[in-house]
Amino acid sequence: MSAAASRSPRGGAAPARALAARVLERVEADAAYADLTLEAETERGRLATRDVGLATELVYGTLRWQRYLDWILTPHSRRRLEALDTRVRVLLRMTAYQLVFLTRVPAFAAVNDAVTLARSGPRGAAEYTNAVLRAFGRRGPREREPAPPRDPIDALATRCSFPTWLAARWIERYGDADATALMRAMNERPALSVRANTLRISREMLAARLHAEDGVATQPTAWAPEGLTVEHAAGAPGRWRAFGDGVCVVQDEASMLVARLLQPHPGETVIDACAAPGTKTTHLAQLMEDRGRIVALDPQPARLARVNEATARLGITSVQTIESTVQELAGSSGPRADAVLADAPCTNLGVLRRHPEVKWRRRPDGIAASAARQHESLVAAARLAKPDGRLVYATCSPEPEENTAVIAAFLADHPAWRLDPPGDFPLKLDVDGYLRTRPDRHGTDGFTAVRLRRG
Repeated sequence: MSAAASRSPRGGAAPARALAARVLERVEADAAYADLTLEAETERGRLATRDVGLATELVYGTLRWQRYLDWILTPHSRRRLEALDTRVRVLLRMTAYQLVFLTRVPAFAAVNDAVTLARSGPRGAAEYTNAVLRAFGRRGPREREPAPPRDPIDALATRCSFPTWLAARWIERYGDADATALMRAMNERPALSVRANTLRISREMLAARLHAEDGVATQPTAWAPEGLTVEHAAGAPGRWRAFGDGVCVVQDEASMLVARLLQPHPGETVIDACAAPGTKTTHLAQLMEDRGRIVALDPQPARLARVNEATARLGITSVQTIESTVQELAGSSGPRADAVLADAPCTNLGVLRRHPEVKWRRRPDGIAASAARQHESLVAAARLAKPDGRLVYATCSPEPEENTAVIAAFLADHPAWRLDPPGDFPLKLDVDGYLRTRPDRHGTDGFTAVRLRRG
């Protein structure tokens, strides 16, 4: 990560740090989503590519390492961090992240910008920010860490920057070593991968075009035959000519495998029960050669509009969008689909690399609440499948309550359905027939998915 950042022409803070601070403050104060807020702020500010890159690094890095940063900052603050003004707390974390993790960032620039940005906070905020960061900056890397918590799980969770309850769950399930590896991997920057729109271009031709037009270096993904992992890119994917021409889609490789698990065929009727933003919907259309009918559901018009935008950009004609929940559609009609994809809303605990703010918002009781909603969606989705129809249930969560427990309860109540793992699949399925991906093992997002068949 380059540390270069443009300076304000009026001697203010660097635009990248100012933008990152605004995003982090909204995430903290308004429970906003980091990705959507960063996208909106970036479009509004029209920053240079290098500034967008630094702002993105600051936002996601600070959120990933938030608990660890609070731990090493605490000895230098006379006041409890949680009692500080939101802007001051955000600036302290963001600057500590730069000093500890971004070795190419000049310490004086990071601290000076934090003090400048703090001046718009409450009275005395700039002076307090300056005092804490100067004291923190005088410490060496080893000296910055205070004594760890006495409880070993609490200590591990602090060093890995995870909530203790979640660390404890993963340690109990996977053991200390695997849980630590998973938490560390969840704090890494995720690789950028793209899916070739094989209706228009092959993976090999896409790789050559990306390199020739925009200097994007790629390599084939390990399992998805239409995927490319980006090794180097000078700009954001939305600015690539290939993206604008609709020959590629940004998508994690694990997500690509979910549509392949359903194995849709040309001419079939397929229902995508939770379609927005349309990434898996359009992949289903590719696998069907854009022949047949895909019904894409979402109850929110704005989210459904994103599905329509995706299909239009990719030149796909087989998708029909319907403003509805799967429960509403199942209540108004009988079986109609050869295959159903139920990519159920979940706790998102498998995609913390991309949504690090989520781990600070989830609570243990939220997993059970999520599972109850998922069971309801699964039952409705199953009602839409014809006899001998296929159904893939998927979540971006590793938690068994949201996956194996939901499926077990469903199968117990619906004896006409059975597990139906494909005999041949790009990534080896687990012994129980489930597709399970993890960032520490596969370098992908954490997805769990299984295929069922009716009759």
